[in-house]
Amino acid sequence: MKETSEEVAELQRLLEAAYERSTEHLREIINDDRRLTAEELVQVLQGMCTLNLATVTAKGEPRISAVDGHFLHARWVFTTSMQAAKARQLKARPAASISYVDGERLGVFSHGQVEFLTTDHPDFAEIEAHLVAHYGSSPSSWAAEIAYCRLQPHWMVGYAFDKSAVLGK
Repeated sequence: MKETSEEVAELQRLLEAAYERSTEHLREIINDDRRLTAEELVQVLQGMCTLNLATVTAKGEPRISAVDGHFLHARWVFTTSMQAAKARQLKARPAASISYVDGERLGVFSHGQVEFLTTDHPDFAEIEAHLVAHYGSSPSSWAAEIAYCRLQPHWMVGYAFDKSAVLGK
């Protein structure tokens, strides 16, 4: 867990605000017994998570693809080739949705804006070190142009059908 207490508190505020703005239908499914707190999310979102990333084409058509995601400092981080359609779409239209779903066990749903992190970004070195530790090599070595991306969410909810099973309590 790399999150600071301030990042966890900020994530909790985001989760609460998103839940309050959610539909009655969503709140019936993700009720108080199933809703994950920020502390619980950072506990369960360890390591690599296969994310569903939704982008939009120039014609306004939705596209979905999968990316390796890492939850670092209460934000989703992922890499992709700049040659990938998703990278071009996000450069032109950075609004995106990301979900992580593990069957009926766990679900995290996020909407926000994707930012591209360059080597001179203050957070790049830490993200790069995390990815190298996980994969054993730098994503930058995998292709000529690799995009390092981070979702800045404006809406997020976390769900666990059985919180005690997910949290090991």
